[in-house]
Amino acid sequence: MMEVIVFGATGQVGLQLVKQSLWKGWKVRAFGRNVFDITIDNENLELIRGALFDEKEVLNALENCDAVLSALGGGFDGTDKTRSLGMKNIVKQMEKSGCKRIIAIGGMGVLNSPEENKLLMDMLGFPQEYLPVSNEHKAAYGVLNNSATDWTFVCPPDIINGEATGVYHTAANHPPEANQYRINSGDLALFMLNELEKNEYVNMRVGISN
Repeated sequence: MMEVIVFGATGQVGLQLVKQSLWKGWKVRAFGRNVFDITIDNENLELIRGALFDEKEVLNALENCDAVLSALGGGFDGTDKTRSLGMKNIVKQMEKSGCKRIIAIGGMGVLNSPEENKLLMDMLGFPQEYLPVSNEHKAAYGVLNNSATDWTFVCPPDIINGEATGVYHTAANHPPEANQYRINSGDLALFMLNELEKNEYVNMRVGISN
C-alpha cells in the first residue's frame, strides 16, 4: 500500500490530494498547522499538526513515507516565503529520511517560453502582479532541481475550485498546446496521483490545463 504525505493539505488542491489518495486506498499523512480542520473520517488518514519550517517535525513526519505531495500555498506579494523556504526544508528532510519521490505544485511562469533560453515569467508582457509569486515558485524549482530527489514540478495556470473531470492536457517543461489557462483543483490532484504511479515526468516541470 502506498503511503504519502501531503503538505498544504487544507488548501483546495491539498484536500483533493487527501481525498483522492484515500479513494485509492493509500495511507495518507496530512501535515500542517491547521490539519485538524480536515473532517474526513478514514482509518487510513493521519493528521499531523506541525510547523513547515521545523526540521525535526518535518523529518519525523516523513518517516517511512513512499512519496511527498506538496500543495504549499501562501501570499502573492512576495513577502510570504512558504513556497521557497518550505520546499527547502522538505527537500532537506527528504534527503535525511531516504524518501526520494516528490510531486509539487508551482506556477506557469516557471515553464519555458517559446524562446528556450527564457522562462515565461521573464518574457515581455508577463503580468507584473504575478512576478513576486513566480519568483517564489522559481526559488522552489531551484531547490528541487539541485536536489537528489526524484521530483516533478507541476506548473498550472489559474486553479479553479472544481472536481476532477479526468480531461486535461500536459506537456513537459512548456505549457500544453491545448491551453485553456485554467485547471480544476480536482484534475490537478488527479494528475499528481497519476504521475506518482506512472513516473512519466521525473525531474521535469509540467504544464497542465483543462
